[in-house]
Amino acid sequence: MRIILLLMWILHWLPLPVVGRLGKAIGSLLFVLMAKRRHITLTNLQLCMPQLTNAERRQIARAHFQGYARSILERGILWWASPARLTKLIHIEGAVPAADLAKRPTIFLCPHFVCLEVAGVAITMAGPACSIYTRQRNKIFDEALRRGRLRFTPDERNLMARDAGVKPIIRAMKSGRPFLMLPDMDFGPRESIFVPFFGIPAATLTAPARLSAATEGQVIPVVTRFLPNYQGWKVTFYPAWEDYPGHDIDAATRRMNAFIEARILEAPAEYFWSHKRFKTRPAGMPSVYYAAKP
Repeated sequence: MRIILLLMWILHWLPLPVVGRLGKAIGSLLFVLMAKRRHITLTNLQLCMPQLTNAERRQIARAHFQGYARSILERGILWWASPARLTKLIHIEGAVPAADLAKRPTIFLCPHFVCLEVAGVAITMAGPACSIYTRQRNKIFDEALRRGRLRFTPDERNLMARDAGVKPIIRAMKSGRPFLMLPDMDFGPRESIFVPFFGIPAATLTAPARLSAATEGQVIPVVTRFLPNYQGWKVTFYPAWEDYPGHDIDAATRRMNAFIEARILEAPAEYFWSHKRFKTRPAGMPSVYYAAKP
């Protein structure tokens, strides 16, 4: 891991197109070598996009591996490049809605696109924010990741343990710190309900709706994508959702998934398909990941 971090640090001095092309090449290699993750990715794509041909899904899967590997190497730029360089590379559509943050508690809803870390940098460069942090198995990488995420807001309270419960998050939000929430991974049946994700029942966190209701807070979606030709990244802040969550948690959670689906269709290869999104299944339904061979 020290070697990987050293490589990331060395590469962050190079122009982004060089880093990006190297990441893409590594991603192409990993697509061949990582059979298990390739199988998960192709299974997810087959479930969510059955209208595509096998060749089309394989093309998206390969591009996903390329984008994910790019995002890992480019993270070195986020961690160590100067703020001036980051400002040139991060193109914000609109602006970080600082005025809105002062009015009421805020949840930044950040779906799992491969450039997700860029959104956190864009937000924390503008002011303090908090998020949930899962400790990494490798202590060296864990320390590097923590430092990277706290680079512009170096207060340990801004990274909250997942098992600490909801109270610290509510306190932070009511104190004026927005909460960066990653709502679209399968964390099991606890605090989740099954709602459609591309028509497939998916265990989906109800926390965005419940937190919004508990704090009377607003939900502002944020999506980050690669700019073409290795020019940088685009961070899009969408308008705060109106009439959210309402009185129906199920409907609010379906609304969130529908929004994420629409953004995925705009750039399919950049979504985090290599995660077991359908790991948790409704009672009596078999696993979707073990039957077919990659």
